Amino acid sequence: MEKSQKTAREIYLELKNNPARKRFGFGKKAILVNVDLQKAYTRTDLFNTAYETDPNQLNYVNQLAERFRIRDWPVVWTYVAYLESAEDCGVWGTRTDTEDSLQNIKYKSVRSELDDRLEIDKDKDIIYCKKMPSAFFETQLQSLCVWHQVDTVIMTGGSTSGCIRATAVDSLSRGYRTIVPEECVADKHESYHFANLTDLSIKYADVMDVQEVFNWLDK
Repeated sequence: MEKSQKTAREIYLELKNNPARKRFGFGKKAILVNVDLQKAYTRTDLFNTAYETDPNQLNYVNQLAERFRIRDWPVVWTYVAYLESAEDCGVWGTRTDTEDSLQNIKYKSVRSELDDRLEIDKDKDIIYCKKMPSAFFETQLQSLCVWHQVDTVIMTGGSTSGCIRATAVDSLSRGYRTIVPEECVADKHESYHFANLTDLSIKYADVMDVQEVFNWLDK
């Protein structure tokens, strides 16, 4: 195992700035998957579980969503919420049982609500409630991708080390070119965030500046 005194941020920036870094690239048609941009994870003024990495994250997400709608490409929002019994959270919800615990994000609770700053088109956009980290796991996302004949998945949301990573791995495993706009994902701590951006870049996805995604969509 290689050892280093560099921070996770420094390692990521070295990789990002390497001109020899290879990419999967964009395909012909994309789907936008916005993962768990709900108040439990976005409202730092309300909940201990929330976090902010780039203060403009939600604004960038809204701009991406608008560009997708102009092209008549699918826009998906996911959130997590559970029954009062929490049985649908399974073993994932067994480590703790506090008001901040995952399984205590209940249906129709404030924690389960998508952030009010998001511009969601309730007539065109698709909203899925998911139970596990990946947005593909036991949702209709795979069927939606097939129906729309997409070859590229562009992902936003959080957390980088959790549900973003899990969704990216599942996306690549299903044969999709997977794009993660850096400013559009967030995590609780920069160490987790940048370590996972590095790992995603090396193995599973193209991590790039959101402006590059805008440029592709605006072509």
